[in-house]
Amino acid sequence: MPLDTATLPEEILEGAWAEVGPTALIDHIVRRFHEVHRVQFPHAIALARGVEAVHQNHPRCPRGLADHLAIMADHLMSHQGREEAVLFPMMLAGGHPMIRHPISRMEEEHRDVDEQLLRLAVLTTDFSWPIDACETWRLLYRACREITEDLHEHMRLENDILFPQFACAG
Repeated sequence: MPLDTATLPEEILEGAWAEVGPTALIDHIVRRFHEVHRVQFPHAIALARGVEAVHQNHPRCPRGLADHLAIMADHLMSHQGREEAVLFPMMLAGGHPMIRHPISRMEEEHRDVDEQLLRLAVLTTDFSWPIDACETWRLLYRACREITEDLHEHMRLENDILFPQFACAG
């Protein structure tokens, strides 16, 4: 039976992931992060396109932010698709002698995401909008901060808890 993470306090949840096994953690990752990212990115891209169009003459206009988010989304959707189609089924089947290869690729792509997140922080001046920013601009930077926080937690759960459970399987 999957772990009902909605009812657990955060401090219990943190220690629980290592104990519940990969099935519950994979389910959590897909529901809490993969599905959420699929909504977050189109929303943030639409906000960024609007801000860039309306405020193109503003000295702090985040030019290129929408394109950067679109590239991030494209890479992330491809990455998540490979996890869901290849890596997670291997894990749910108990591992595979070759599992270290997709895990290594996912870890490498996580390092790429870290670089993309650094660029996101630069484009948004560390999510700090100008004093005269409209509400859409503020919503955009809040969305970008949320994406950043979620991606960091998503990758931490995979890199530090899920992947090590299979380190010896390959």
